Amino acid sequence: MNKVYPDAASALAGIVQDGQTIAVGGFGLCGIPEALIAALRDSGVTGLTAISNNAGVDGFGLGQLLTTRQIKKMIASYVGENKEFARQYLAGELELEFTPQGTLAEKLRAGGAGIPAFFTKTGVGTIVADGKEIREFDGEQYVMERSLVADVALVKAYMADRAGNLVYRKTARNFNPNVAMAGKITIVEVEKLVEVGEIDPDHVHTPSIFVHRIVVNANPEKRIEQRTVRAD
Repeated sequence: MNKVYPDAASALAGIVQDGQTIAVGGFGLCGIPEALIAALRDSGVTGLTAISNNAGVDGFGLGQLLTTRQIKKMIASYVGENKEFARQYLAGELELEFTPQGTLAEKLRAGGAGIPAFFTKTGVGTIVADGKEIREFDGEQYVMERSLVADVALVKAYMADRAGNLVYRKTARNFNPNVAMAGKITIVEVEKLVEVGEIDPDHVHTPSIFVHRIVVNANPEKRIEQRTVRAD
């Protein structure tokens, strides 16, 4: 089975549709699948629910899809770098489900592991727990969180073999392994593609069973979210 596609647009072709839930890896602008996000923008699909730690910045990352109004709802833990996000949300044009960062990671991991829900102390007694089941264990209160499963997961890895075994690089790993697990269909953007057997099995971060399509973007922009330099 050939999982490798010639470009991001062809990797998304026949997969993405209006109204889907899309999970996207990355933290800030670190480890985001830049080419796949741009191809998703160009696909023109609308009414998306996007699951991601954050919404990129204005004009880059998922911020591009906010500009084109392709996202109707965000499930995220931080959105402070995006003025268009704030404008749409405050104007009632965008739905938002705020989720504590660790809870969001676990909701994705649990979804990928086939666990429908779990209990956590995070958010008890706050608006995070509104409308959710509260249960007591050993004298402490916990809130029940439903796991997340996405129709499509967009992931960034440093390297893949042709079977789809993935290796992430340093902090760019962030949410990507959990997002890869949580997708019914997972599409991965990598900088380096190698043959099967070239990656030491002990070095594989995400096994190929989770990966359906691969596209190579050998020279991503890797934009810095807030570039700060020393004064002259």
